[in-house]
Amino acid sequence: MRVLVTNDDGVHAPGLSAITRALAQWTRDDDGAHEIVVVAPLANHSGASAAVGTVYEREAISYRRVRIDGADEVPTYGVDAPPALAVLVGALGGFGPRPDIVVSGINLGVNVGRSVLHSGTIGATLAGAQLGLRGLAVSLRAGSPPEQWTTASTIAVALLPALCAAPPRTVLNLNVPSVPLEELRGVRRARISTSGIVKQASGGTDADGSRGAGGPTSGGAQEEGEIRLTLGTAIPTLGKVESEDPEDDAALIAAGYASITPIVGVREDTAPDSDEVVRAALSTVHVLLGR
Repeated sequence: MRVLVTNDDGVHAPGLSAITRALAQWTRDDDGAHEIVVVAPLANHSGASAAVGTVYEREAISYRRVRIDGADEVPTYGVDAPPALAVLVGALGGFGPRPDIVVSGINLGVNVGRSVLHSGTIGATLAGAQLGLRGLAVSLRAGSPPEQWTTASTIAVALLPALCAAPPRTVLNLNVPSVPLEELRGVRRARISTSGIVKQASGGTDADGSRGAGGPTSGGAQEEGEIRLTLGTAIPTLGKVESEDPEDDAALIAAGYASITPIVGVREDTAPDSDEVVRAALSTVHVLLGR
């Protein structure tokens, strides 16, 4: 089993080091039955989702060999690329044979609610899934130092046998509270909540810092300024969860459980309602074209 490790916090992030050391120990315990390679961004790409950037403007991607303490035997490369592109490069022969699994993380900050759409941690696994790879995205709640990387890495490694046996393209999103392993209440399947990173965007402030006339859409005279953001539940430190269902991902994290959610990426929508929308749209266009 070949595992490609990546993240969106960058190749020097402590969460990447923690999961790499745990995976290195996992393969040692299995007498070298698994092979690990790390291909992660050289810089922070948090919030990048599954972006690959303007790859059509360059013909090559630079990389740098990196060493991870406690996992010296694991080949580790920092690449000038966002996490999804790092996975594509690693999966398509840039750093050896094709992997079977993508492990992304450990991200410092939860990826719950609508933030799963924006997460570079999750985007990396979904990019791998488009190539038929299984994926595990791992995130640790921020805001309670010292960060309990061991708890997250222990749970992540424990999930790998089931993921190895899962169908191709299976992707699991794991979020872990930052508590010692003995204080973790358990691991539960979670629903993706409706919470988001941005809760509200409020009216503009002029460039000089004074309050504008209600924002750009209110008819005010300012041509530049600022829009103030109010952050919601799905921020790295979690936020308030009182309005969430107890089985929602953020609520479970707040209650002291690790949450696990299977997710899927972009794919054709074959629901009957969607087919009806397409048929109606085609009919309208055919009338326009006179066909």
